[in-house]
Amino acid sequence: MRSSGGSVRLFAALGDPTRLRLVARLCDGGPMSIARLTDGSKVSRQAITKHLRVMEGSGLLRSTRRGRERVWQVDHRRLEEARHYLDTISKQWDDALLRLRDFVEQP
Repeated sequence: MRSSGGSVRLFAALGDPTRLRLVARLCDGGPMSIARLTDGSKVSRQAITKHLRVMEGSGLLRSTRRGRERVWQVDHRRLEEARHYLDTISKQWDDALLRLRDFVEQP
């Protein structure tokens, strides 16, 4: 797993509803251009570009040039890191709740 600063940037990038929708679209539809990502959206192309850059800065997305277009895709390793981090936190909470239950139920 990356440093805590890298995790903070990752979760900050995922903490915005528009960015979550973009990640979901890219996960479902594979690599897409900004034109495809903005198709049917009420968000401007400029705003989408800013969101994509934030996610690129967190390592969540990467882009490549295809002719005149930039095509964006999810770095699935970063999503896996997020899942692993959340699984770890979930286990810690489960363990804490079990300890609390055991403490409360002691005779």
